[in-house]
Amino acid sequence: QVQVVESGGGLVQSGGSLRLSCAASGSFDRINDMGWYRQGPGIERELVATTTSGGSATYVDSVKGRFTIARDNTKNTVYLQMNSLTPEDTAVYYCYADTSRVISVEGAVANRRYWGQGTQVTVSS
Repeated sequence: QVQVVESGGGLVQSGGSLRLSCAASGSFDRINDMGWYRQGPGIERELVATTTSGGSATYVDSVKGRFTIARDNTKNTVYLQMNSLTPEDTAVYYCYADTSRVISVEGAVANRRYWGQGTQVTVSS
């Protein structure tokens, strides 16, 4: 079993900042990509940011220059630093971890995506 636990959401005013954290634990041999989706009243569902195991990052256009994704591989944790928040950023943010686990002596690998429980980010105007 793999658990993905996230935290850091809250209520901030427009222009404020929040830092989300997401830690994966359990039965896996490595984590590949980690990232964040969000879903809210004005956002059906979109990928906000993702990072590879080597630290390469991509962002949805609307958050470029404001959000920064980072990871600490020693803690199996990914972070999302969100600056200059606007009401349009209001959503539930879900992190994910793409895990790999060796399942055979031949070296076969099972790749699965696990999800955090979601954390609410609310930005007031």
